[in-house]
Amino acid sequence: MKLGFRTKVSLLLLLASLLAAAATSAQTTPIRLKPDDYIFRKNMYTNKKGDKMPYRLFAPQDYDAAKKYPLVIWFHGGEGRGFDNEAQITKGNELGTHVWTTKENQAQFPAFVLAPQCAGNENWSDPEINEVNPQMQMALDILALVQKNYSIDADRIYLAGQSMGGLGVWTLLQAFPEKWAAALVLCSFDNFTNAKGIARVPLWIFQGDGDLTVPVDLVREMVKQLKKAGGQPRYSEYHKVGHEVWLKAFAEPELVSWLSAQIRGK
Repeated sequence: MKLGFRTKVSLLLLLASLLAAAATSAQTTPIRLKPDDYIFRKNMYTNKKGDKMPYRLFAPQDYDAAKKYPLVIWFHGGEGRGFDNEAQITKGNELGTHVWTTKENQAQFPAFVLAPQCAGNENWSDPEINEVNPQMQMALDILALVQKNYSIDADRIYLAGQSMGGLGVWTLLQAFPEKWAAALVLCSFDNFTNAKGIARVPLWIFQGDGDLTVPVDLVREMVKQLKKAGGQPRYSEYHKVGHEVWLKAFAEPELVSWLSAQIRGK
């Protein structure tokens, strides 16, 4: 059976996430957390079937229930998978979670940061079908729980994800485009099933032209498809940068100001 180009890329990305997870599992050195990592409160969600999902939640230091707060949901890459409730906010996922929590950025964008952790043998989504799988459903359930317990602004909920996590962001943009204020996608791809839905949401895509896991030509074509569908995605492509595009993306000087300016429906 001859595989299509997108299917081959899907398999490459899956293989990369599996290798990253295996490398993480094989490591015996304990993860050393920075002091501010502990501000990300450890939590465990259990659904009605008894399935569990670890997650971290960062709350603004001066949280006031009388105010409404934005929230960023972080979908980690392959190396963040597991059940330790740490890997999704450390190492390769540290920038994606901690860029929002610095004193400077909290001053202009006092956002909650939610970081669920996908199980070690699972994925956030299948880019070929874009259906909400059980892992993603638990992440959505956790979001609903946080919205119930805290004063979250429903018009300022943002999606962000890299690599395998980007697959999850693409799926949520297509399944529920009316829910999100904006989204960030790093080094990830999708076989669009609802490009018009994505086009409704402000979007910033980041890609390295030296990425061997997600070919830049494929991402360029995706950007063209979104524009054809009526979207206006912001696209940053970095020369001679590979899959670890997050090293560049989260250093973008306009990143926080751009995201904070996006409000659902406006």
